[in-house]
Amino acid sequence: MMAGGSLNSDTNIKLPLAFILYALAALVISQIVLFLNNDVLAAGQFRIPDIWMGAHFLLLGYAVMIAMGAMYQLVPVAFLTPIWNQTFGFIQFLVTAIGVTAFSILLGVMPEFALYGGIVAIIGIMMFIIQMVNTIFKQKKKNTMTLFVIGAITSFFLTIVAGFLLAWNVSIGSIGSHGTILSSHIVLGVSGWFTLLIFGFSYKLVPMFSLSHGYSMKWAKPAFITYIAGLISLISSFWIENTLVQSTGWFLLLAGFFFFVLDIREILAKRLKKKLDKPFSFSVLAIFNGLGVHMLAFVFSVSGIRESAVWGWLIFLYVMSWIIFSILGYLYKIVPFLWWTHKYADKIGKEKVPTLKEMINEKHAVILFTLFVISVFGLTGSGLLYIEFFVFIFQGLLAFTSLLYALSIIQVLIK
Repeated sequence: MMAGGSLNSDTNIKLPLAFILYALAALVISQIVLFLNNDVLAAGQFRIPDIWMGAHFLLLGYAVMIAMGAMYQLVPVAFLTPIWNQTFGFIQFLVTAIGVTAFSILLGVMPEFALYGGIVAIIGIMMFIIQMVNTIFKQKKKNTMTLFVIGAITSFFLTIVAGFLLAWNVSIGSIGSHGTILSSHIVLGVSGWFTLLIFGFSYKLVPMFSLSHGYSMKWAKPAFITYIAGLISLISSFWIENTLVQSTGWFLLLAGFFFFVLDIREILAKRLKKKLDKPFSFSVLAIFNGLGVHMLAFVFSVSGIRESAVWGWLIFLYVMSWIIFSILGYLYKIVPFLWWTHKYADKIGKEKVPTLKEMINEKHAVILFTLFVISVFGLTGSGLLYIEFFVFIFQGLLAFTSLLYALSIIQVLIK
């Protein structure tokens, strides 16, 4: 069993916060870019420069930068080893932020030059991988969580390799099948990097936020092995163009996700905290969203559904309702804890300080997360039905809600 525990580490709080603040700006920018191109979304067109820009601000600028910032804080806690080099971390942040910004903008305005922004982003990401590998390998006793994080980092590296090949194809010339590389890039990034990382850290965060004890984690290794097998099968199917292998891959991914859900269900069943906090409940909801999208992907695969617009919206739903919802919920818990610990932990007993619960407005959280659910599912439904007016409305609501969310996190940092 892996105990819950605390989020405290020796990491300079300015390091994870730098990533988080950049990511919040990128989240808002991504949704504004997509809102300005809502007519393209309504037409089911995803492979155009403006959509690339919005998608990469969302996935690289928001989700990846949040993941990096979170890992600088959580890896020392989970692996009981300090970050390898924090100064290197600040340099890595600067390089990555410049690269991601340049790459995302160039994808939208001058895609033929995006390769050069991509190179800077890749340098920053490789610096991060070097940082994490050096940190994790100092861990004295490896555990199941180590498997998930190493699997996620390996997927991240392969995602970047595939992304570089795609940028090279757009900027210079053809290397291999662009469509095959693109499919591999999406699966490695979305299902490999993000999903494995969320799996790993959920084994730390879910018990912590639910105050759970006495759980077994007996499905963790089966979940990891099955999910990795699914990734390998699915990506292989793109290259050999075999629908049976592809359906097998989707089934294995579904089975791996289901095993993870069984562990989460046991952890929550053995919690001491009967009433879960609203932001954390949102992250739990995201887990079941992820399982549902995996089921749909498997059903679509065996049913022979090949329409690019349908799969495009399914990927959108997976990214938003599983990955982004998970991050939004966890972040709403982690940032107040980090800031309260940094600013007030040493003042307890010496002067009056706000409680951790007072750092979060749960009523606002309920409103925000409800708006996220309405906008994401409304946008997906409208997009699948090609209803341009409702795509305009729901994408506008999503952009507005993203702005409110970013402001609510920033508000915590001025308390």
